[in-house]
Amino acid sequence: MELNDANLQTLTEFLRKTLDPDPTVRRPAEKFLESVEGNQNYPLLLLTLLEKSQDNVIRVCAAVTFKNYIKRNWRIVEDEPNKISDPDRTAIKANIVNLMLSSPEQIQKQLSDAISIIGREDFPQKWPDLLTEMVTRFRSGDFHIINGVLRTAHSLFKRYRHEFKSNELWSEIKLVLDTFALPLTELFKATIELCHTHATDVNALKVLFSSLTLIAKLFYSLNFQDLPEFFEDNMETWMTNFHGLLTLDNKLLQTDLVSNAIQFLASVCERPHYKHLFEDQNTLTSICEKVIVPNMEFRSADEEAFEDNSEEYIRRDLEGSDIDTRRRAACDLVRGLCKFFEGPVTAIFSGYVNSMLAEYAKNPQENWKHKDAAIYLVTSLASKAQTQKHGITQANELVNLTEFFVNYILPDLKSPNGKSTPYSGMCFCCCCSQLPKEQLLQAIPLLISHLQAESTVEHTYAAHALERLFTMRGPNNTTLITPAEMAPFTEQLLNNLFKALAFPGSAENEYIMKAIMRSFSLLQDSIVPYIPTLIGQLTHKLLQVSKNPSKPHFNHYLFESLCLSVRITCKANPTTVSSFEEALFPVFTEILQNDVQEFLPYVFQVMSLLLEIHSNSIPASYMALFPHLLQPVLWERTGNIPPLVRLLQAYLEKGGATIANSAADKIPGLLGVFQKLIASKANDHQGFYLLNSIIEHMPPESITQYRKQIFILLFQRLQSSKTTKFIKSFLVFVNLYCVKYGAIALQEIFDSIQPKMFGMVLEKIVIPEVQKVSGTVEKKICAVGITKILTECPAMMDTEYTKLWTPLLQALIGLFELPEDDSIPDDEHFIDIEDTPGYQTAFSQLAFAGKKEHDPIGDAVGNPKILLAQSLHKLSTACPGRVPSMLSTSLNAEALQFLQGYLQAATVQLV
Repeated sequence: MELNDANLQTLTEFLRKTLDPDPTVRRPAEKFLESVEGNQNYPLLLLTLLEKSQDNVIRVCAAVTFKNYIKRNWRIVEDEPNKISDPDRTAIKANIVNLMLSSPEQIQKQLSDAISIIGREDFPQKWPDLLTEMVTRFRSGDFHIINGVLRTAHSLFKRYRHEFKSNELWSEIKLVLDTFALPLTELFKATIELCHTHATDVNALKVLFSSLTLIAKLFYSLNFQDLPEFFEDNMETWMTNFHGLLTLDNKLLQTDLVSNAIQFLASVCERPHYKHLFEDQNTLTSICEKVIVPNMEFRSADEEAFEDNSEEYIRRDLEGSDIDTRRRAACDLVRGLCKFFEGPVTAIFSGYVNSMLAEYAKNPQENWKHKDAAIYLVTSLASKAQTQKHGITQANELVNLTEFFVNYILPDLKSPNGKSTPYSGMCFCCCCSQLPKEQLLQAIPLLISHLQAESTVEHTYAAHALERLFTMRGPNNTTLITPAEMAPFTEQLLNNLFKALAFPGSAENEYIMKAIMRSFSLLQDSIVPYIPTLIGQLTHKLLQVSKNPSKPHFNHYLFESLCLSVRITCKANPTTVSSFEEALFPVFTEILQNDVQEFLPYVFQVMSLLLEIHSNSIPASYMALFPHLLQPVLWERTGNIPPLVRLLQAYLEKGGATIANSAADKIPGLLGVFQKLIASKANDHQGFYLLNSIIEHMPPESITQYRKQIFILLFQRLQSSKTTKFIKSFLVFVNLYCVKYGAIALQEIFDSIQPKMFGMVLEKIVIPEVQKVSGTVEKKICAVGITKILTECPAMMDTEYTKLWTPLLQALIGLFELPEDDSIPDDEHFIDIEDTPGYQTAFSQLAFAGKKEHDPIGDAVGNPKILLAQSLHKLSTACPGRVPSMLSTSLNAEALQFLQGYLQAATVQLV
């Protein structure tokens, strides 16, 4: 694509169409952009548009498209083509920082994200001058530019908070500190000075404090792994100014800076080597009174978010986010201080809690905020350890949670419209794991009734609390709450959950959908009578959200709920699978026809689940879809590969013969998929899954003509890039082939490719590498296959291959008796199986669509050791004297001892 006006105009038109609400206009435009994004200069055309277009909407659209293009394509994946040409990469890195800093804020944020994505891959090795280029802009004095630099630096450095310690990480942080620490400190001091100068100018202060917030975040990231020498030397500058900010009370400002500073304090006080800083009673009292208590209070900004942007309020409160609330930071600080000073801190706050509750009691309608703050303070104090999933996991023995629950939380849950009810719901979520079961059972019907509250926060917290309850485990690791205990409430629970999705603002409420999923999982058979109604509601919801998928978590729980409906109903009555197909297939067809990329991996998983329930036949509706599943475009998207492979495996398992008879012309397409997968280090294991199913389920004559070519492809890959993962999969396949077609067929196909190839494979791969095979079924396949090679292949007894017989037996006994060899050579740097390259629709495994592990050998062989003993006995009977002679001359004593044990267990002898 040339950089010219005609192409810019074409691109403008298609970008405009991608904003059209009509899918028939929008989707073809998206398809066009997808088809041209591999062309050279495409990203430069986007950058030109976002810089020079006269239409602001097109500029923003070009910026978002560019960022998503970078997400999808910047990472270079081994064995896959480079999706962005080197000249384009160089040009992007040369221009993007300037462009980002000179753009309006809306575009600046998109380009800042793009820089951080490129930086994650290229900084510092392939982009050494990035930091220097950014730091020089601090001198500009223009805070629009400065904030752009700070925002980009934050997105680059925040990963230091989560990375594991390594020399590579230390080297990178050192390089960053050498370039960035001093200019950041100077900027911090200068910005603080400007805040004093402009103390009465609200607009100037908003800009300056947004800079200070970003500076605080950067300080936190750069100090997270350890306290660097530079910051230790300049601690007075930072801490004096942080203290000033913590105690600042400027009515003109509502800022997130305080929560960042408190978060830093929380991080420091948990570390043993800074414990002495907090030991003084006056210091502790001062922090508790002047920092924590004021920031526990429900501020007017929180109230505004509660009323006007409840989704963001819930997200911050339940999960935390990059813009954490002050009270959440204060809660973290309480927990941090309790780590070393539990007694004194609990004593200090007990007085505050009592006075807050006393104030509330005077006038509950007006003083509800006092009770709200007390609730947060108590849950923070009570929690020694807490996780997002399980709430409080370790409690402070000095706080009586049960008593507090009975006196202050339960009355709120019983009240239909108390102002502090939502916060009591939140408190219940946190502390339910520490409450006796009878109180939890008492709370269930109350929470179910709160699902009907119109307040988004209130019905969301109720759903979240129920979901938490349903995941709690009892003494035998079964669910604490049983389906029998839920029986009186089942109908109301399901009704209220689905009704809650109808409230404005909750149509795609992920907490409600998660509670629906968890309810299905807990109730199991109890939901069967309601399924005809529920499946209609779920499919209707699926159809709605497929028009414009925007809530990934909601969508995931929706598909999980569909899987549970199918599993639970079909477990009781497998014939009902057809009624699910009737309900789901029209929606699935629409999703497939409209190529809703986010949903395809889910659809393939649900279809696999449905097909696997069928007895050994494939319905015509599935066969009609089969050719479409082999289309190359579907296999280009990484997220589609695992579910599509599983779906094709289900096709092969249920109807290998049907495919051979009525779709034989599609077998080359099936093998083409295998060939594509096997060429990729990231996906070769998926290629083997498919190949193993072809070998196991297809009629032998249907693939006879392709067998030799399959082995040639595998040998070419072994020669070009051998990895441990590939060898393990290769060994399982070779032995499965041997089990299916016999040892003679295996030897003949190897030697037909190249004379003596069979011996080379045994000597160079099977004998030295079989110890690496992992997994019970995989080991069983290898054991049975090797046993067949040892005892059913005449060439092993009468040719030059005979010298390999004892080493192969030794390797098999090693597979039985020695620990797995999990070593990986130092020079292997292939992508891990779970690593998803670039920004494509990632594969999200549906937990409730899980597939049982399949054993292709099954009951035919119970114990492979017994099979070996019986097979050796049979061989020795056929050629008396040979087997004992080979064993006594070259099998080591330990292996021989194990073998004797197998023979005794099988009650056979060698002759």
